[in-house]
Amino acid sequence: MGVLWKHFALGFSALLPLVNPLGSALVFLGIVGLQPASVYRSLARQIAVNMVLFFAVIELIGSYLLSFFGISLPIVQLAGGVVVAAIGWGVLNQPDAEDAKRTASIQIASTEDDAQQRWGAKTFYPLMFPITAGPGCLVVMLTLSAHTMEGDSLTETVLARIGLLLAVVLLSVLVYVCYASAPKLASKISPATTHGILRVIAFILLCIGVQIAWKGLESLIKPLLMLRS
Repeated sequence: MGVLWKHFALGFSALLPLVNPLGSALVFLGIVGLQPASVYRSLARQIAVNMVLFFAVIELIGSYLLSFFGISLPIVQLAGGVVVAAIGWGVLNQPDAEDAKRTASIQIASTEDDAQQRWGAKTFYPLMFPITAGPGCLVVMLTLSAHTMEGDSLTETVLARIGLLLAVVLLSVLVYVCYASAPKLASKISPATTHGILRVIAFILLCIGVQIAWKGLESLIKPLLMLRS
């Protein structure tokens, strides 16, 4: 059982800073906007489930999928970083009038079914990937998955994979709690402060996307520069 808890601790400590449930909840709030609390709970539940399934697939066959399609990790970082940066740019430049319109629509005409239908199809992309679990999580999960194969026996390998999956389940629970509580967090802050925080978070998201994309581009360019030198 020591192998199980070792990989549980390793996976949780490696993925927690990348997933960052509390910080991601603020980004989630900025993208979804002001919606009924029940909608947030429903979306949070779907995102948490999608997250477990996503990481489970990556843990089991992620490296084989990338090899099958001929995709390298730097390409995943580059493309994923561009997507994250684009989402951050969109939230950063969202007009103030749209915020007021969202508030009015909630108070007057918007229904929970409308909101659920509008956002339900987006719980995997972009709300789960790449907002909650981005390209960095993908790379780390592939690395951790490869590390589980270093066991001396099949039993150790299975226990290591179970430990890694348990870490993902715990992270998904934290994501659910933070995402479902996002409206309560916003209600305790003034609209002007919330607006400012969301803009700062959007800018940070833009920077994170650029950083991820640059890391992928750097990995692609470095071998070419070494050949020239």
